Amino acid sequence: ADLGNELSPTQVKNQPEVNYTAEPGEWYLLAMVDPDAPSRTEPKFRSFKHWMVGNIQGSDVSSGEVLAEYVGSGPPKGTGLHRYVFLLFKQPGKLTFEEPRVSKTSADNRRSFSIPDFAEKYKLGSPVALNLYQAQYDDYVPVVHQQL
Repeated sequence: ADLGNELSPTQVKNQPEVNYTAEPGEWYLLAMVDPDAPSRTEPKFRSFKHWMVGNIQGSDVSSGEVLAEYVGSGPPKGTGLHRYVFLLFKQPGKLTFEEPRVSKTSADNRRSFSIPDFAEKYKLGSPVALNLYQAQYDDYVPVVHQQL
């Protein structure tokens, strides 16, 4: 992802490597959402949660607690470009998350996810970093939909 560049669902089918500079001893939460679900013109499922990891120690995402396993981009055919937004929050400390964990084979608890409400609930404040890419339908999307 590079501030809005276009990638294909085929290119982003695997969980990405995420790099950022962290403050020593701090805890972070990383979220990836599609605010354009099911389409940018009618985002009635805003936002679709594609990935979420909390309690990340520093910049080691693999050290975190997976709240929602990674699911690649799956914009429906004919809905144009969707934005896929990565948001990084600095946590006020190690947190206990109440939300059910979401596997990569489940669509449960992914639709209509509100980042602002979640951030308020856990006192995350504003994101400390943000990045995004855009993607539109390609031949890999049916695989993503079948997975869910």
